[in-house]
Amino acid sequence: MTIQDVDPIPRRCSSSDDVAAPLLPTTQGDEVAAHDEFNGASFSGAVFNLATTIIGAGIMALPATMKILGLVLGITMIVVMAFLSDASIEFLLRFSKVKKSRSYGGLMGDSFGKPGKVLLQVAVLVNNIGVLIVYMIIIGDVLAGKTEDGIHHYGVLEGWFGHHWWNGRLAILIITTLGVFAPLACFKRIDSLRFTSALSVALAVVFLIITAGISIMKFINGGVAMPRLLPDVSDLTSFLNLFTVVPVLVTAFICHYNVHSIQNELDDETQIKPVVRSALVLCSSVYIMISIFGFLLFGDDTLDDVLSNFDTDLGIPLGSVLNDAVRVSYALHLMLVFPIVFYPLRINIDGLLFPSAPSLTSSNVRFGCLSAGLISVIFLGANCIPSIWDAFQFTGATAAVCLGFIFPASIILKDRHGKASSRDTILAVFMVVLAVLANAIAIYSDAYALFKRNAPRE
Repeated sequence: MTIQDVDPIPRRCSSSDDVAAPLLPTTQGDEVAAHDEFNGASFSGAVFNLATTIIGAGIMALPATMKILGLVLGITMIVVMAFLSDASIEFLLRFSKVKKSRSYGGLMGDSFGKPGKVLLQVAVLVNNIGVLIVYMIIIGDVLAGKTEDGIHHYGVLEGWFGHHWWNGRLAILIITTLGVFAPLACFKRIDSLRFTSALSVALAVVFLIITAGISIMKFINGGVAMPRLLPDVSDLTSFLNLFTVVPVLVTAFICHYNVHSIQNELDDETQIKPVVRSALVLCSSVYIMISIFGFLLFGDDTLDDVLSNFDTDLGIPLGSVLNDAVRVSYALHLMLVFPIVFYPLRINIDGLLFPSAPSLTSSNVRFGCLSAGLISVIFLGANCIPSIWDAFQFTGATAAVCLGFIFPASIILKDRHGKASSRDTILAVFMVVLAVLANAIAIYSDAYALFKRNAPRE
């Protein structure tokens, strides 16, 4: 890992940084009051918040990458992506120290002016709204079921209680939005979400433990075969197919838009180095174990979203109970990931719409209107146009790699303050090439799949 020590940044906000970090005190009086009420975030809370930012819906796609790459190459790629994420975050922290910037947007503004800051805010807007709509769609699918190609897939609640108005898709999402998303979106500090973040990580571990237990049980009983260790490359098509996993792996560690917010609230801001490393190690460990046991359990039958494999007969005692446990724990996990991804979305949309306004924490009306408006947009997107998933496979993947790799690398290549080393430059060029390749592959593969799906049948 490459994160350097980051000196404490003075707890003040310049006007350039207020746009992207509006929840910080902006006057001396506010600073004293904030200090009385809040003495800084804890190390563990910061780790859980950053880990929850990383672990989202993408965890379910990782076992399918093992099917394509094999366990050896697949695990190696997870470790490589963790290293690159660490390096790109180190770029942001180091250059933020030079500029005394307290936000990602402020750093982009310093390097590229107002267009750079606006581009960053738009990328966060596109990525996070797309991700949150997908989360809400998945929650609806898991709890209320869905009908696809004329076939109805029962949701967990529908399977337990039968079909009723209160466990239909619309009712479930209304209840979830009003009972979970709206209350958790009301917190003005990201550290206030530390307990829900810890629970979210715990639920991901529950999914891991259940999957590992089933896999080991079936392996001992001879119910599963030894997983493939290396990719099966027999022709050019199978070789090119290896690159289709790049977008999944590239976006698996995207958390950069929350790093500054977490650092700003730390009791000791120099702890951001071990916080980031601990979160990356935790998430990498979960990713690797999920990939191994998910692929071991389902082998070549592993679907692109391994959650779909848990809608089938596992062939073991209490299989249906374990299926439901996995699906419910994952739905609850996404509910608790929602506010941690929503937090930077609200900050950046406020900076985009009200660049000259005072701190968002000083205006309850603006804070409430932005929160209600964004949640409404996400709710309508998930209910009225669920095919929006296809659109955000383009926009989400593109925005995510920009946030995680292209923007940090561009800051290094711009090197406005002359602080980048030759090693930094080489690594930045590699990140840009990898990100562009990932985008091209994601757009091509999604466009091709969409074309095939909508092509007229003969």
